[in-house]
Amino acid sequence: MATYLVLHGPNLNLLGTREPELYGSQTLADINAGLAEFAANVGHDVRCLQSNAEHELVDAIHAAKADCAGVLINPGAFGHTSIAIRDALLGVGLPFVEVHLSNVYAREDFRRQTYLSDIALGVITGLRANGYRYGLDYLIEATSEG
Repeated sequence: MATYLVLHGPNLNLLGTREPELYGSQTLADINAGLAEFAANVGHDVRCLQSNAEHELVDAIHAAKADCAGVLINPGAFGHTSIAIRDALLGVGLPFVEVHLSNVYAREDFRRQTYLSDIALGVITGLRANGYRYGLDYLIEATSEG
């Protein structure tokens, strides 16, 4: 059994009420519960954290090196601004998948590039809450190979 860290960046605590036409109607608690159930069904565990504070996400990434097989991250707006999160992911060397609920390519120009995409195993965008499950499934598969 492996443990996977699921990180949710700023404003994702507002899911369910924040612009549901972009992000869907599921709450963060719904998403986390679905991921926990999915992981358990395939013999794994998830540890979920949402923070509006960049340093808390960096600290969680550092701590994950000790006991996690990989990271599933929706960096939210930090994806477009945080070199610190990029450096933390590079520093611990854990494989990770980047997820965005909305289709960042159908939105403002500044959302089309993140500091994480070029170092991620994969990027899932625009599939709302399903993207988390698909990302976790791929991360588990990728870290179980070999």
